[in-house]
Amino acid sequence: MSQAYLVAAAKTVDGQGSLDSIQRYEEQLAELGIPLQELFIERLDSDWHAPEKPNHFRSGCGPIEALNHAHQLIADGAPAVAIRGEELIKSGYPRDQRLQLMAVYGDDYPLTQGYDDVAQQFIQNQNIDADQFRTIAAALFENYQRSYLSTLDAQNDVVDVSQATPAARWFELITPLFRGVDCANPLIDFNGVILLCNADTADALNIAQPQRVAVRGVGLGRLPEDGPSEIENIAHYTHMKLAYQRSCEQAQIDFSDRFMRGEALLDTYTCYPVVPMAFLLNSGLVSSVDKIPDFLKEYPITITGGMNLARAPWNNPALNGLICMYQQLTSGEISLGAVHGNGGLGYRQGVAILEREVG
Repeated sequence: MSQAYLVAAAKTVDGQGSLDSIQRYEEQLAELGIPLQELFIERLDSDWHAPEKPNHFRSGCGPIEALNHAHQLIADGAPAVAIRGEELIKSGYPRDQRLQLMAVYGDDYPLTQGYDDVAQQFIQNQNIDADQFRTIAAALFENYQRSYLSTLDAQNDVVDVSQATPAARWFELITPLFRGVDCANPLIDFNGVILLCNADTADALNIAQPQRVAVRGVGLGRLPEDGPSEIENIAHYTHMKLAYQRSCEQAQIDFSDRFMRGEALLDTYTCYPVVPMAFLLNSGLVSSVDKIPDFLKEYPITITGGMNLARAPWNNPALNGLICMYQQLTSGEISLGAVHGNGGLGYRQGVAILEREVG
């Protein structure tokens, strides 16, 4: 079986950035006569409840599911695979249409209500109260804010903390458990691509070893159904634990241990605090909910500031996470990273473990 490598990753956000590096490799593949298979992350205007078309992936877990499929395709002999996600939320839809399309569970049951219900069940399962939950949610946002400031600092000589501080109204509760800053901020135009290939194709493209990031493991966990009727099952997050364990077993890596030793990067899915809380518990990074605040003071759980500050293009946050993870693993000292995806109200879970080639 062939090893799958990420060899290029690029994105544009609101017209900033470039996909030129990907396009050059695609031109080289065409010149060399090497076939490229394409996988697509579905847009907001696709039918949420329709069956997924072949090679199309939906939900916030879709990019991890697409990566898993690409991994399998390359293991089975495909020389190259591209995963593409384009979402023009800012310019592609009138506001009313955008809000209507986002109401995937109906106008009477917004996503905020769904996640509030999941969180209420999670609170009950963990034997904590709403005040404890909100305290941890605040600690999570502070963790994202530090990562976001660090990202800005790497891009600019002078960073104003106000750049990572939303207006006061975003700190007000919009449900009993969530503030505006606890939810994803999706209002961007995003276009992203990652290119994967086997070693022979990477050699043909003259890609240096340090620019090759191996897909060490991809774990998926999925419940049969999503939606309000499944909240009790979702909030146990046993399928999240299964996804994490599968990724570690496939990679033959104790990721939590490596992360705690400062040897790995993590990009957790951060829309609504219940999701990263559940991830920290089910990955074994913390042993109980009350240990989360102290953990968050020491360890960044996103590489960009998460979906709340770095913003979230509907089904593409984990694709953005994979792109940013590739860029950090190929430009920094740390060679190991994990990216988490969460679909729907949480019925789909995925974890990908990536490692830069050394040598």
